[in-house]
Amino acid sequence: MRWISYAPSPRPARIASMRSTPRPSASIHATRVAYRCVFAPDGRLSARDYETHILQTGQVPTRAETWHDVLNALVWLRFPRFKAALNAAHGSAIAGETGPTRGRRRDALTVLDESGVWVISRDPAWPALLSERAWRPLFWDHRHAVETAMRFVVVGHALLEKLLAPYPGMTGKCLTLIAASLDPDGVEELSVRALAGIDSPRQLAPLPVQGIPGWDPANASAAYYANQDIFRPARRLSS
Repeated sequence: MRWISYAPSPRPARIASMRSTPRPSASIHATRVAYRCVFAPDGRLSARDYETHILQTGQVPTRAETWHDVLNALVWLRFPRFKAALNAAHGSAIAGETGPTRGRRRDALTVLDESGVWVISRDPAWPALLSERAWRPLFWDHRHAVETAMRFVVVGHALLEKLLAPYPGMTGKCLTLIAASLDPDGVEELSVRALAGIDSPRQLAPLPVQGIPGWDPANASAAYYANQDIFRPARRLSS
C-alpha cells in the first residue's frame, strides 16, 4: 500500500497511551462481555489457551513491544464485534474438539484472524471472480467496478504487519460480504453473521493484496497481472 512504509518496533510509551484512549464500542458486544487489551511483557500462550483466556476473562494479552500484538489490539479497537465473534467461535470449536489437533473450523478462523480481508461488494459477480482466481478480468478488465463497487478492508493483524514493509506476494484470505453500503462500520454485523458459515480454510479465497487497484503504483499496467508466481491460476481438477 502506498501509504504504509517500513516501521520499527512500536514505542512502549506511545502504545501504552492506548489504555487511556477510550472507544466505547470496543468494550461492548452481543454477549455483554467487556473486552480490553492487557499489556503483558512476555505472556506467550498456546493458541488454545490464548483464545480460552480471552473468552473467560475478556482480557486480550498484548506485548507492547511487538507490532504483531499491537496491530491485533488495534483491530480489536476498530472492529470489536467481529473480533469478539471470532473469539467466541474459537471457544465453541475448542469445546467440540476431543484431542489436541486443531480442526478445520479453527484453522479457518485462525486464517481470518491472521490474514483476513473483508471483500465488501455491491455485486456478488465481482467476488466470484476472486474465487475463480480471475485476477486480470477483475482487477484490470473490470477495474472501474472494483474501484467504485467494492472495498477491501484488512482485518488480519499478521497481514497488517506485513504491510509495514509491503511486497508483491503478500496474500490475504477473503471473507466476502455482499452489501449495498461499502462502509466497514455498516457491514461489521454482517461479518459476524458470515462467520457461522465458515468451517474450512478452503472457503477463503486467496487475495494478492498488492493487485488491488491503487494499492501498488505498479499495478497501473496490465502486465502486472501476468506474473503467475503471484497471480496464480486456479487449479484444474484432474478428470
